[in-house]
Amino acid sequence: MNRRKKITQLLKAHAKKASAKLAPQKKAKYISKADRLKLAAQDSPDAATDLPAQAPDAC
Repeated sequence: MNRRKKITQLLKAHAKKASAKLAPQKKAKYISKADRLKLAAQDSPDAATDLPAQAPDAC
């Protein structure tokens, strides 16, 4: 492989990577399981705290 071919190959590879970086992303960013649980806990607090306390029925 001659020197000119190596240089053009490198420049093409760099240009391809740069254009791929600027292109819109197809996949959503990965969120770890622990982070998903944290987000779920923040969005909806425990069900026990959401419900009002019920008084026992006295007969």
